Amino acid sequence: MSIIEVADLSKTYRVFQKKDGFVGALRGLYHREYKEVRAVERISFQIEEGEMVAFLGPNGAGKTTTLKMLSGLVYPTSGEARVLGYVPSERADPFRRQFALVMGQKNQLWWDLPAGDSFQLLREIYSIPRARFDKTLNELIDLLGVERLTRQAVRELSLGERMKMELIAALLHGPRLLLLDEPTIGLDVVAQAAIQKCLRDYHERRGVTMLLTSHYMRDVEALCRRVIVITQGTLVYDGPLKGIVERFGETKLLRLQFEDDAPEDLARFGEVVRREGRAADIRIDRGRVSEVLGALLNHYALADVSVVDPPLEEVIAKIFEEARLAHDAA
Repeated sequence: MSIIEVADLSKTYRVFQKKDGFVGALRGLYHREYKEVRAVERISFQIEEGEMVAFLGPNGAGKTTTLKMLSGLVYPTSGEARVLGYVPSERADPFRRQFALVMGQKNQLWWDLPAGDSFQLLREIYSIPRARFDKTLNELIDLLGVERLTRQAVRELSLGERMKMELIAALLHGPRLLLLDEPTIGLDVVAQAAIQKCLRDYHERRGVTMLLTSHYMRDVEALCRRVIVITQGTLVYDGPLKGIVERFGETKLLRLQFEDDAPEDLARFGEVVRREGRAADIRIDRGRVSEVLGALLNHYALADVSVVDPPLEEVIAKIFEEARLAHDAA
């Protein structure tokens, strides 16, 4: 069953063009000029119930705009979207009770109140039965290990602690769909790992569908098997996470351990990424792996060899850059 169905969805903003200087500002009072900015342009995809999908793109690609359209906060310019069987822009009450939107740079908790008080207010807003509320809250507190923090004012919590409380607030009413916009932004490695573990464990227990945007590839690798990539408002990839490296990763990395110090003439085999003592890393075209390995074994005594794909961050950055250049040339 498809939880999200998107067909040719687009969003265009009409942006006022302010002129420089006093005279330009004065003219703008009487003759306003606008330009159209296409935030999202004719994207289509489906997400099935229970999937955890990464939604990737550079800043300004249209990710947040898409999430806002899927949650009903922004009206699309054209195209169609159905989420949980509803049209999001109609903002039907049953629809709003079945999803949650978490934005890493926005707060839904009351700043000067303890998070526990905000949770009680959310219980009233969503009309959650007391027994179900207590069970869900205790489960989430246990998952995140934050029992001592629920009676502390939100403004006194660290960024990582606040994010954990935001997650609890989003999940209290038991949503079927969770939209996550940069949930680990600004967090340290320990806090990122805690959020990842909570989301993974909660998904295993409840089967909630998740659509995640993040600039941290660790989030993506830890949580998602499927990736949707959007650049310049246009969808450029939708498929398995491992397939993105196979499709866009044109190189392999040879990690070499020599019996003696790594030789200085390795550049003739490929791009030398690292050379330290007996170790060296060489980047080569994917199709030349056998050829280069054979040549290395013929010329040098090797203690160990491994062939690895380039880091996901490197492949994603390459996709973004190629899309930017293609857009600029169009």
